[in-house]
Amino acid sequence: MERIEAICQWMKEIVKDAHAEGVVFGLSGGIDSAVVAGLAKRAFGDDALGIIMPIESNPQDEHDARLVAESLDLKIEKVDLSKTYHALVDASMDSDNQLAKNNIKPRLRAVTLYYYAQDRNYLVCGCSNASEFYTGYFTKYGDSASDLMPIASFVKSEVVELAKALDLPKEVIEKKPTAGLYEGQTDEDDMGFTYDELDAVIRSDYRGDHRDAIDHKHAISEHKRNMPPKFER
Repeated sequence: MERIEAICQWMKEIVKDAHAEGVVFGLSGGIDSAVVAGLAKRAFGDDALGIIMPIESNPQDEHDARLVAESLDLKIEKVDLSKTYHALVDASMDSDNQLAKNNIKPRLRAVTLYYYAQDRNYLVCGCSNASEFYTGYFTKYGDSASDLMPIASFVKSEVVELAKALDLPKEVIEKKPTAGLYEGQTDEDDMGFTYDELDAVIRSDYRGDHRDAIDHKHAISEHKRNMPPKFER
């Protein structure tokens, strides 16, 4: 597929310009990280590394991540961050804000990825797609913390097409999208609308009931897509 080759070539150029040797990324068991894994393996071979980082996660997610790795002959490592998560929560304040607690998880994963990246002279590859990026459906300095984002210009439906072209496992392609922050959580339940509706807004051809909600999420998450503002002298 010509598009896949173009993405892989772009990834190689980014890594070369940084004088790095490969990429590392979180392998969650979902379709986005699976596509990034497929692209990274094509671009860098054995210098593509997937890290499975459960934090009291559903065992099915690790099963699916390993399924992806096996299908790609991808190098992986597992770092269980459950104890680290609880150590941080126990050592700090007692918060009733569950979202604040949940967002610790992707931030711990980002720290882990950058540890591996610096050790191996790799870059960290982000797994956000255009649909999530548009609405800010990601954790600032968590899953958005990366050096390159290969699929951030592709809406969810396009990511599915990339997954099929990469011949990724059917179970992962058809899996209900979830950030895995808590048991039973799904992306669409959290957002309050479907990916199909969201993708249509991004393509500027949707005027349905959720248009205002999607526009609102895009507006209030602008800070998440930009570098921090600095005072200009």
